[in-house]
Amino acid sequence: MSVATDERHFPASGMRRFGAVNWLGTWTLYLKEVRRFWKVLTQTVVAPVITTLLYLAIFALSVGSLRPAVHGVPFVEFLAPGLIMMTMIQNAFANTSSSLLISKVQGNIVDILMPPLSPGELNFGIAMAGVTRGVLVGLVTAAGMLPFVAMPIAHLWAVVFFSIGASLMLSLLGMIGGIWSEKFDHLQAVTNFVILPLTFLSGTFYSVDQLPPFAHEITHWNPVFYLIDGFRYGFTGHADGSVQTGVILTVAVNLVLWIVSDQLFRRGYRLKG
Repeated sequence: MSVATDERHFPASGMRRFGAVNWLGTWTLYLKEVRRFWKVLTQTVVAPVITTLLYLAIFALSVGSLRPAVHGVPFVEFLAPGLIMMTMIQNAFANTSSSLLISKVQGNIVDILMPPLSPGELNFGIAMAGVTRGVLVGLVTAAGMLPFVAMPIAHLWAVVFFSIGASLMLSLLGMIGGIWSEKFDHLQAVTNFVILPLTFLSGTFYSVDQLPPFAHEITHWNPVFYLIDGFRYGFTGHADGSVQTGVILTVAVNLVLWIVSDQLFRRGYRLKG
């Protein structure tokens, strides 16, 4: 009697069976990360929007009528894009950093590492979820400001480019911070001593042209300055720095951060026990 032969072919051990990119797995990871912040929308979207609107109200009521126009732009209209960008980058950073750190602390980081996803696919799925939260918070914040502030768009390409580029930059930085951090104190230190100073000292609330020469020079070494300046240029048509430099710097920094976070995933740095 002949024995039936199973002619099905299975890939060798360790060989990918999804082609060059596991699209379904990457999409599933992205949706998982988006749904994670969507389930607590009050905390992740509504709260930062309200906080930013309070910033706007305080500045507008306390000094708005006393401040002269900045390069021909009313102070409140000058301030609004900076506040929107500040909110976007803070939330993009918070989304990826908290996701990875919480997974590590709770011990379920294995649920991210075990699926058949390459380091590049992990990088992409988590980073894009951070970009989604950053842009979403920015859109909702802008919508909340519209009844109180006129925000005509002078250069749509700059608004789109710098909003996505800034969200991606801080999303990647958040991934690196989340991987490096071993407890919440570490992550809070990154937020307090890196993210907040870079944001607050980048022209969010003022024009850097008002600074003394030394501080003006130092500010131009701050990458967040170019993010805020380029985004504001999209609305007002005026930039304190070089928009071209901002575009090049944004692309270059994102490329470097992408490579670093990809390498951390490949090596399993502080991820695999």
